[in-house]
Amino acid sequence: MPIRFNPADPHWRVAPLPTFSAAQKDWLTRGGSLTAHLRALGAVAVRVTREAIALPWPDEAAALGLTPRAPVWVREVVLSVDGVPFVAAHSVTPRAASVGSWQATRRLRTRPLAELLYSDSGVARSSLVSRRVGKRHPLYRLAAREIGGGVVDEPHALVARRSVFERHGAPLMVSECMLPALWEHLAWLEQAGRPGAATERVPAAHVAHERIRDHGRPLDHTASRAHAAPRTSDDRSR
Repeated sequence: MPIRFNPADPHWRVAPLPTFSAAQKDWLTRGGSLTAHLRALGAVAVRVTREAIALPWPDEAAALGLTPRAPVWVREVVLSVDGVPFVAAHSVTPRAASVGSWQATRRLRTRPLAELLYSDSGVARSSLVSRRVGKRHPLYRLAAREIGGGVVDEPHALVARRSVFERHGAPLMVSECMLPALWEHLAWLEQAGRPGAATERVPAAHVAHERIRDHGRPLDHTASRAHAAPRTSDDRSR
């Protein structure tokens, strides 16, 4: 059965903006577990910054078919690689679902949400959508707290993606905002991998990224998509 919830709107688009870099388009359209992708870059740690009953953001309420004042369960985390924050994530599900179909989200502690999403064949995922978020968007403000250097060094906008997972008819929306440190690290890896560049400092996992993409199309169920076979460099052509 097709998933009932659609995270897309005039701002959140299935096709990444043409002005995004190749690396940004790549990471915004990768299916499977984002945590697993980050583990190809180094040791991943999850830090929980907030768990609470709250109100949904306006674009979340619209995507999930909720009234603006409907209570939701919110979980916010920061995903760090080798101690450096790379992603700020925000997940939200209706309060009733947080004690029902998605009650396990309340017991995760510092375990990644991916442990729930990619081990259950009953979980389906919507298309991945992406956008730039500016300083007026709450996701930007959430992510900006993890950017070092103070307000002067904050970028004008950040790149983010989101999708909705559905289990027994109950939605769980996950928004992931990529921090500048991620793009800086990927640029360094690309530079280090060029002919003539010193590569002895680059672990094999850094240059052999697992390419799990679904390019925005809805997934059947997430358990079957958690670990796809690595692709060669020829698969990168669109």
